[in-house]
Amino acid sequence: METRQIRGQTVTYHAYNTVIVGAGAAGMNAAVHLYEFFQQRAVTDAHKKIAVITAGIKLGTSRMSGSDKQTYYKMGTSPEIPDSAEAFAASLTAAGCCHGDLALAEGIGSLREFYHLVQAGVPFPHDPLGSYIGYKTDHDPYERATSAGPKTSRYMSECLERQVRRYGITIFDGMETAQLLTRDSGTDKRILGVAAVRKKEIVSDAFGLHVFACENIVLAGGGPGELYQTTVYPRGQFGLHGLALKVGLRAENLTESQFGLASTKFRWNVSGTYMQVIPRIFSTDSSGGNEREFLADFFDSMRSLATNIFLKGYQWPFDPQRIEAQRSSLIDILVFTETQKGRKVFLDFLRNPIGNDRMRPFDLNDLDDEARSYLSRTGAMQKLPIERLAHMNPPAIDIYQENGIDLSTEPLEIAVCAQHNNGGFSVDHWWQSNIPGVFVIGEMAGTHGVKRPGGSALNSGQVGGLRAAECIAFTRPLNSARILDDSILTTQIESLIDKFSRWTRNHHALSGQQVINEIQKRMTVSAAHIRELSTARTSLSEAIDLFGRIESEGLRLDRPKDLITVIRAEHLALTSVAYLKAIVELLTAGSGSRGSHLVLSQDGEMIHPNIQKDGKALRFKPENSALRTQIQQIEYVPTRPDLFETRMIPVRPIPKDHKSFETAWKDFRDRRIFTV
Repeated sequence: METRQIRGQTVTYHAYNTVIVGAGAAGMNAAVHLYEFFQQRAVTDAHKKIAVITAGIKLGTSRMSGSDKQTYYKMGTSPEIPDSAEAFAASLTAAGCCHGDLALAEGIGSLREFYHLVQAGVPFPHDPLGSYIGYKTDHDPYERATSAGPKTSRYMSECLERQVRRYGITIFDGMETAQLLTRDSGTDKRILGVAAVRKKEIVSDAFGLHVFACENIVLAGGGPGELYQTTVYPRGQFGLHGLALKVGLRAENLTESQFGLASTKFRWNVSGTYMQVIPRIFSTDSSGGNEREFLADFFDSMRSLATNIFLKGYQWPFDPQRIEAQRSSLIDILVFTETQKGRKVFLDFLRNPIGNDRMRPFDLNDLDDEARSYLSRTGAMQKLPIERLAHMNPPAIDIYQENGIDLSTEPLEIAVCAQHNNGGFSVDHWWQSNIPGVFVIGEMAGTHGVKRPGGSALNSGQVGGLRAAECIAFTRPLNSARILDDSILTTQIESLIDKFSRWTRNHHALSGQQVINEIQKRMTVSAAHIRELSTARTSLSEAIDLFGRIESEGLRLDRPKDLITVIRAEHLALTSVAYLKAIVELLTAGSGSRGSHLVLSQDGEMIHPNIQKDGKALRFKPENSALRTQIQQIEYVPTRPDLFETRMIPVRPIPKDHKSFETAWKDFRDRRIFTV
């Protein structure tokens, strides 16, 4: 480590072999495996060649998000139900737009990584003989899911962090990533390092700049949850997408985000038993008065209404294929339209669902067979939802109690929220991006396709971290980067300092929070679970104009502590353009309603006769399933008026070229596994 004076700023330089940006479960796992692979290769002082940098060690999706029974999806471990990696891959690719080689790698690596977590201390439950008990999750044909409770991902990241610290790897906390540093262009582009600002060092005229020179970067920064107003992502989850896009990383499937019902005061998914206990769902006006049973007008009977509330438990993500014929995702539409009227929507665990004059009173014995038999089998036939929840899943109550909400005394405000980004950046089967030395893992990697089984994201992050670490250790240079008087690197740092300095004098420019608020409103209207081509086109034009204004006029930095917000706003502005461009191009291609978004169309199919706009029933365009065999890629081209170029590429199939042991062994010894 050394410090230099550049443009009147003290800049601290660090040199590492690999820098991992992000301290969630995926990033920590990559650090653990990389250290272990370095040890295998007898690398001297292996712990000194790896650094983890993070905006907040206890922040992020892994630490601060979950649901009633947060799911980890892996190959089946039931002693009586057979499973295979190919069958696992088939489940991941079933909804389309998912590369088969990545899905197969996730299947093959799933048990290795699951047992790695067990060894790290994650308390997954097993029976007296050691079988890890499974259950079915959404889009899951087998009992592959398991759970350590509502804090599964938190346990994962905490256990892996402890392992990272035992290995002596340095974690730089409180670092906001400001820019990725590269050299050359096109296919010759290479990574030089990353520039970050340390929050506690931002004072007066000091920007607290740190430069991490490295041979490799692993991006594990999670999804851009703050793109949306209604989001269940932890607060401050802006992602690293704008930085990565700007240096030329290609992205895939940015159109495929996942949405679902979640609480808003404390951001938490209300999936699983929260819905399976069948709480009352009602709305009020903005001041909490004028209660209304708004669902009752859209279901024919209490049996249908109550059963579909139950089904939202494991059909939790909004799914346009489950709205017709009064199915479970109709509830998401109704909650959304109610909130669009300025009303608030609540789950009430103190009362059972209430219907209208056409309906019989709620009765647990008058549910469809699937719901009634499940509740009976689990012994959850108590009188009230809160009693059923306490019987089936006490930790689901505890997690709210820990966050100041008592489900036994107050209703829970909910909304349809952004929950996960199935798209992300393009990676090969070693999770390396189109820029050599830049690896992308976790939610930032675009590996999931249109739909994914619940919990598969946790497995994907672990497998991606393993494979990125192995590729780095066995194919990339083993030395740490040297801190040189590199003119290319210095020029980029000077430019960054100059930009920050201009922002301090931009008294009439937009503030960072103004930009973020504008982006969130626009994305919620045009790029969430309800989409329309004309609205998306207007929003894209507005997003391009906003980014152009930021590029030409800069942003306003009134106080030193606002630097973090302004950095995030700049990157989020480019991210929003990319997402809207991707959405517009996909809708133009006629994709229709798929995954977790509904596409409105005047000549489409009717959602429900009582759901209207301007006196006409709302209609939607069904999915164009022919597009399941293609994946949309998008790449930043600053010379284009719309800033991004999109293309459709064919889905890579599930590999079938299985080799004999002797051939595979030779390829492994010769390290050909990294080149094929």
